Amino acid sequence: MRKLTATPRRALAVLAGIVSASVVLTSAALAMHAFGDREVTVGSNDLVFSQNKQNEPGVAINPIAPNIVAAGANDNIDLEPCNVGADNTCPFTPGVGVSGVQLSMNGGASWVQPTYTGYSARDCIGVAGTATDTCTPDPNGEIGTLPNYFENGLVSNGDPIVAFGPRRGANGLFSWQNGSRLYYANIATNFSSERDEQGFKGAGAIAVSRLDVTGAGNRLRDALAGVNDAWKDPVIATKQNAALFSDKEVIWADNAASSPFFGNVYVCNVAFRSVGGAPEPVVLSRSTDAGETWETRQLTSAANTRLGQGRQGCTVRTDSAGVVYVFFSSADKKKDNPPFFDSAQLLARSFDGGRTFERPFKVADVEECGRLDPVQGRFTFDGVAGARTNSFPSVDIANGAPTGANAPDTIVLTWCDGPTPSNTAGPNEQALVQASADKGESWTAPVNAAPAGDRPDFPAIAISPDGTDVYLTYMNFFQPWQSSVLAPRTMEGVVRYALLGGTGLGAFVDKHRGEDGDARGSTTNSLAAEFLGDYNWVSATNSFAVAVWNDVRDAASCAVINTYRQNLVTGTTPNPRPAPQQQCPVGADTFGNSDIYGTVVTP
Repeated sequence: MRKLTATPRRALAVLAGIVSASVVLTSAALAMHAFGDREVTVGSNDLVFSQNKQNEPGVAINPIAPNIVAAGANDNIDLEPCNVGADNTCPFTPGVGVSGVQLSMNGGASWVQPTYTGYSARDCIGVAGTATDTCTPDPNGEIGTLPNYFENGLVSNGDPIVAFGPRRGANGLFSWQNGSRLYYANIATNFSSERDEQGFKGAGAIAVSRLDVTGAGNRLRDALAGVNDAWKDPVIATKQNAALFSDKEVIWADNAASSPFFGNVYVCNVAFRSVGGAPEPVVLSRSTDAGETWETRQLTSAANTRLGQGRQGCTVRTDSAGVVYVFFSSADKKKDNPPFFDSAQLLARSFDGGRTFERPFKVADVEECGRLDPVQGRFTFDGVAGARTNSFPSVDIANGAPTGANAPDTIVLTWCDGPTPSNTAGPNEQALVQASADKGESWTAPVNAAPAGDRPDFPAIAISPDGTDVYLTYMNFFQPWQSSVLAPRTMEGVVRYALLGGTGLGAFVDKHRGEDGDARGSTTNSLAAEFLGDYNWVSATNSFAVAVWNDVRDAASCAVINTYRQNLVTGTTPNPRPAPQQQCPVGADTFGNSDIYGTVVTP
């Protein structure tokens, strides 16, 4: 193991002064906590599907200026509405990006979604009852998504994750005194299908956009005002080939100044090597130059076998000494029955800044959440034609950022643990949480962070940098998994909290519960099933946390859509697909209007 060194105390003291000054900026946001929660995806047209469809949020708090918070979400804000062409089709408009950008300047108390220019179909209104009208996107139209993708021959394609790291100085060294940089990772596809015009090989790559938000020459004001070139052009982080689809990435910057690898940026993802299918190794891409260039290495075997070597859902973090931790879901090799995913949480570590990794090892057994949905052929959480689910890991580490001084480096891990019963209440799924104080070598016994009456889907976890406060958010479903689409499926966003002290992890208590809504009001663009995406997110400082979740309080269940989905379940024919803009509710609550909501909570 490499000997790890610390940043000199004088440098840490200077940095502590900078941080103390910036923390004051969050006082107004904390005073506003009485607001309860706020919509994060504030730019969308709530009255029109699919422009009103947002899901899969990510969020990050700037360690040296915690008033600055960034979020991302899958966002259909710029797509054509259903009335273009056949009114019962609601496609993803080819070439139009879906990686939404939201920024907060008051610690998550309120949000701005800037309007940039790019390839947009948001003004393609369509004519009701006409199947021959078409949409020609505007290459200089208004977009609420990441800029500079169309101009570089790319399409931002969702799975958004954000992280803050230090800026690099003219001397090539990273320092918080230089300011901070926001990294935004997402899936990218090629704008053109012509091979000689493509920006990369393969069906999907991981791209990283960057925005300097503090320090000399920062572009935050321009970014808020909708100036495209405030953002640096996206860079492809993954090593691609013609058959590769890179999926479900997480980005992280080594943000503790005590780390010998301070400033390194890491992206982990699963590399589907058959254009979306197996084999599927977990890979890690590393940048040592603030995201300009990347190198990729494989962390696991690639083959899927009866030994259960399928894998999904990675996440990456670093501790105060720069150790890199990559967690992912895989199958326990003692279990040889499919499905291969979600039967264990595994961990791979690097002690040399991501150059090499040890062999992955198991840290938790997992009972998969959800039941198989015959409509989608995958596991869902609330019923047939329902919201999909998984038991991927969510992880955070108390690494003492931004200084790293006196960091306990406690690791916290959560996931959704089953089983999921059908049509009857209980026993409910659990949001299991376990912790490690020795770099993942040993773990506390898992505890359920959700109360007995909750059904927690996609739990996400964060720990304060000093290791004293643990926050958890998830979507809570009121009813059990249902084999019929015709009854309500009520859900709400939940934020929970526990104190971590000398006696261990305390009991989790409610910090916030959002307004409820019917998950049947969410939808895939095909209309065949609900869609809430694959994760929620939470980020913490020593003073507060910001949680974001998928929310359907403003979504209306649509009777004709419910009947259509039920007919898919039973195989009833004929089963014409409805036209949602003509046949579903529009108003205060509108079909398809899934949003991202968030809240600020304190210890």
